Amino acid sequence: MTSSTSSPGYPKAILFDLLTALLDSWALWDRAAGSQQAGRTWRAEYLRLTYGCGVYVPYEVMVREAAQNVGLPASAPDALEAGWLQLEPWSGAAQALKQLQPHCKLAVVTNCSERLGRQAAARLPVAWDAVITAEQAGVYKPDPKPYRMALEQLGVGAADAAFVAGSSYDMFGTAVVGLRTYWHNRIGLSLVDGAQPPEIESPTLDGLVPWASRFAASGTQP
Repeated sequence: MTSSTSSPGYPKAILFDLLTALLDSWALWDRAAGSQQAGRTWRAEYLRLTYGCGVYVPYEVMVREAAQNVGLPASAPDALEAGWLQLEPWSGAAQALKQLQPHCKLAVVTNCSERLGRQAAARLPVAWDAVITAEQAGVYKPDPKPYRMALEQLGVGAADAAFVAGSSYDMFGTAVVGLRTYWHNRIGLSLVDGAQPPEIESPTLDGLVPWASRFAASGTQP
């Protein structure tokens, strides 16, 4: 747990997608699949499955099902898990977290198993105030429950918190919960049909700390 307290202007807490907003898991999926095209196709199928999943199905099962659906061999998900501890933060991620930590609570809300989610969260040099996985919540994002579970653990209301998304699927959940959202869209994904646009969309995390520092004065809730 951190010793941070909310500073004037900042939200009381910032919640983060982990595997897309903070970590470059795309590179790992591409390597495991054998090419960028195969990795992106596999990942897109995985996102489709989790979006429509409902009750939690083990993450590792979903990854294998997605691989099978797009014609990848069983060796692909094996390679993904074998390389899990090679996940690397996006440039700017560690710096942004270090800058934010003195001002607000920091939490992860990730579509992952407990085991792999906590291993991935540990790839970042920050003492998280909460790590919420899909396994712990019993559902995958964008169901509202994982976001609300994080807020409950932090003791912070949605109006006093922000979310940093990695894909626009998160915007379905943040819209329901009432979380203002910064979309770190590093690889240029399209906004999913029906998703509410974020307050900010950026290919980098460079604007995150300035945005957070103006949170209290930057307009109404979406």
